[in-house]
Amino acid sequence: MQSPHYRKVSGTACAAVAILAVHAMLLAWIAAVNSPTVDEPAHLASGINHWQYGRFDLYRVNPPLVRMIAAVPVLFSDANVDWANDYDARIYTRSEFAQGRRFLAENGESTFRYFTWARWALIPVCLAGGWVSFRWACLLFGSQAGLVAIALYCFCPNLLAMGASITPDAAAASLGIVAGYAFWRWLMFPGWSSTVFAGVALGLAELTKTTWLILFVLWPVLWLVCKVSRKRLPAELVHSEELRPTAVQLLSILAIAIYLINLCYAFEGSFKPLGEYSFVSRALSGQVRPPSGGNRFSKTWLANLPIPLPENYIRGIDVQRFDFEKKKWSYLCGEQRFGGWWYYYLYAGLVKTPVGTLAILALSLALPWIGNGPAAGWRHQIFLLLPAVSVLILVSSQTGFNRYYRYVLPALPYFYVGASRVASVVSSRSWMLSSAVIAFVLVSVVESLCVAPNSLSFFNCIAGGPANGHRHLLDANIDWGQDLLRLKYWHAAHRESRPLHLAYFDSRFVDPIIAGIDFVPVIKTGRELDDHRQGITTPWEPGWYAISLNHVYGYRHLDDDKEDYTCFQKLKPVDIVGTSIYLYHVLPTDAERLNVEMKTKQ
Repeated sequence: MQSPHYRKVSGTACAAVAILAVHAMLLAWIAAVNSPTVDEPAHLASGINHWQYGRFDLYRVNPPLVRMIAAVPVLFSDANVDWANDYDARIYTRSEFAQGRRFLAENGESTFRYFTWARWALIPVCLAGGWVSFRWACLLFGSQAGLVAIALYCFCPNLLAMGASITPDAAAASLGIVAGYAFWRWLMFPGWSSTVFAGVALGLAELTKTTWLILFVLWPVLWLVCKVSRKRLPAELVHSEELRPTAVQLLSILAIAIYLINLCYAFEGSFKPLGEYSFVSRALSGQVRPPSGGNRFSKTWLANLPIPLPENYIRGIDVQRFDFEKKKWSYLCGEQRFGGWWYYYLYAGLVKTPVGTLAILALSLALPWIGNGPAAGWRHQIFLLLPAVSVLILVSSQTGFNRYYRYVLPALPYFYVGASRVASVVSSRSWMLSSAVIAFVLVSVVESLCVAPNSLSFFNCIAGGPANGHRHLLDANIDWGQDLLRLKYWHAAHRESRPLHLAYFDSRFVDPIIAGIDFVPVIKTGRELDDHRQGITTPWEPGWYAISLNHVYGYRHLDDDKEDYTCFQKLKPVDIVGTSIYLYHVLPTDAERLNVEMKTKQ
């Protein structure tokens, strides 16, 4: 006969599996309806190139694991992937975007199908993070906390949006929490099996985003904390009090991770001496504007030091650093600035996190003052708090530009597991707090589901929802070119909208023509356009216009972007496709007003 405790654990695990199943279905749905976003063609083309040619210089600013996984179903499909292997691979070139455009041109409208398959291939990676969040929270704070953690993870609109795209952010969040759990488990139950598990998990996390390089510093620090404090979980969770995590095992964990990184890159340029690199960033080159690269270490004793990492892994860090040093235009709350703000990610988190989740995070901070402490002590909670805060500080310190809340996603699962300790009040005698916790989780889930599948454009109700998201953030936080397929279906259903004038934000990366939309490029205010099909300087004319939200609000994605379409702010859209493309029916009187404003700008 099964014990009540066993039935409770079994029921909790079944509930967790059900939540994961919903998470997978949401990811599959979003992946199927969203068109390729700005970065995705470059990621997919680069992943295909890695498999075909064993080269890793394309998209070197991110490690290759995610795009290589995404490329697998495309390689086994009928997609045309036979491109020339000749592209510019100099120190600072971003040839991956040209390769992405070529993939789209070679495969036409079938591209959308291939992107759906590629995105689906990444769903298991996201599920791993959800299950580990549940498991870790259960061990620390109880089974009810596990359900809170997995609910916050699986219904997080930001993780859903990025988990349904070929970008490394959601995978970094998922494999990052797996790595954190594996390391914590090794400290609690030291042994060679847990050592290997932690090493492999760390290596996989490092192969998603270089953000996780901080773990090579944080884990030895946490090991020292554990050794000094000699505090463990309750006795029933400890395998043997005699076992102690050793320095040899810690070094083995780091060595396994480094080996796995090199293995994924096929040891391309591994152990190259530091002095033989040619860097472009000021931090590594030692030059303000290196004409063809430099190396600040070339005349130091470090020059002969072999770097135990692949060459393009190091070059990717250098190029990413260079991007932040040279700065880009950023947008926050209606202000555009060349550079960023230290508080950008804090503000973005406040407006792009469900209200229920914010309430749970706030309540978890208040627990020590309301007399309902968690089951696990602070020495265990530091394994959650330190990586999360470190990621937040790291990305916030990079103020060369601020555009993407997705950069902070690797920290979110750590915050969710830590906040799940609020479940301790559900079992307490405070029925009001228990009711509040349950209500907050439900509010978080409902608020996220109400926006799906437009999760990329999620803004909470306090921020005004997606309809008012542009007041706070632009670019990938709301309009990343995800609604082209929706525009195609809208255009097919509205015969009266012909001809359709289109200004699509993603057009420099994804040509709208591949969607089969019959459109006329929207003019810019008297300026010649790069695309030969758009070299039009005629005035505005009456008709139907589809304008991406970023264009309407004058977002400067590239340095030479101008506020060419902001005059549409004076017109009221007749419809909105998805959340990012505004539809206008320009009447003759409206066209006259637009032409007057165009002449004023000129």
